[in-house]
Amino acid sequence: MTTSVEWRRGHYRGVVDAAMVLALLGCVTLGALLRFPGFSQPRQEEPAVALAAVTCLALVRARSHPRMAAAVATTCAAATFAQGYLPTPLLLAPLMLALYWVAARTDRWTARMFGLAAVAVVVITAVLDNPTTDMLLLRTIGPVLWLLLPIVGGSSARLRAAYLESVQARAMYAERTREEEARLRVAEERMRIARELHDVVAHHLAVANAQAGTARHLVPTRPEQALRLLDELTVTTSSALIELRATVGVLRHSGDQDGESLEPAPGLDRLPDLVATYASAGLDVAVTTEGAPRPLSPGVDLTAYRIIQEALTNVTKHGAGQGADVRLNYGRSRLLISVTNDAAAATATTTATATAPAAVGGYGLMGMRERAHSVGGDLRAGPRPQGGFEVSTALPLHSLAPEELEAAP
Repeated sequence: MTTSVEWRRGHYRGVVDAAMVLALLGCVTLGALLRFPGFSQPRQEEPAVALAAVTCLALVRARSHPRMAAAVATTCAAATFAQGYLPTPLLLAPLMLALYWVAARTDRWTARMFGLAAVAVVVITAVLDNPTTDMLLLRTIGPVLWLLLPIVGGSSARLRAAYLESVQARAMYAERTREEEARLRVAEERMRIARELHDVVAHHLAVANAQAGTARHLVPTRPEQALRLLDELTVTTSSALIELRATVGVLRHSGDQDGESLEPAPGLDRLPDLVATYASAGLDVAVTTEGAPRPLSPGVDLTAYRIIQEALTNVTKHGAGQGADVRLNYGRSRLLISVTNDAAAATATTTATATAPAAVGGYGLMGMRERAHSVGGDLRAGPRPQGGFEVSTALPLHSLAPEELEAAP
């Protein structure tokens, strides 16, 4: 199929070139036959037609060899006008076409050099042939104007072709990058959903595990308290199912009827409920707020809640002590959050063993860092000098724009 198209294109181009050669020969023949009052021109047109035929043979290859065609056309034009012919547009037609292909197929500097050379050769040859004739202006100004036209036209064609090529290149690049961009967005969405699922599942399972373990130990001695813990365990698992359903709900289509009943994303306004949940699991959480609470954007509010939730979950699973301190410090433009576990009852060995999984393995700390960075904040986590483990983060009060995230350190 491609070979057939190329053959038809080459055949069509050959027909166009043949028609062009005949048209140029006709122009040169007509220009050689014209007679002007007060100007004596050679009576035989054969020399001009023969030189024009040589030029036309060179013009057949002008698309692929524009410099060669222009050099041949300039030489033949100089030989024609040296015989006494007046440089009219008809006789200049082959040279004009050669200069057009030079301007269209080469760079600007080459087109200017060939154009100036052709103008100089034609004008000098025509003037030296008869410097005292009354048609001196036609031998000087005329060739300059007529030979500048194809150079301008060829340059415009070259610029237009370069513009179309750049547009096509941009379209091809956009087509190539469209799929990559789509894959990147899908990967980012999958990562966001993975973080939500991790936070929801890890938090509720850790609390449920602690409640179930405490209830098992209290059944022989304190059955009433064990029953109360089992009731709280039911509330914890129900909350886990609700949040899990809300998180998975983002995967549903917009037309799904169940998508309208999803709860809003949690924020710091639900921090007391979160603290009460951990208190039922046996973790004593103290919350301290410094500065006047400031309104947060939804993204920052959710990020702050999830970071505190994940940090308290790590304390429940890996912390050596039975308490944790949550400190909120509202500044002028940032919210500072720190979560530390109470290591008063922990030895150095126990603390190191307990904090190692949270610091090295799993996706908890990784997810917290990703959440903080996604809104333009920063997060640090590591053992404290006095023992225990601390997670601290600095979040802007409002989420940063993408260009601000790139400029942020």
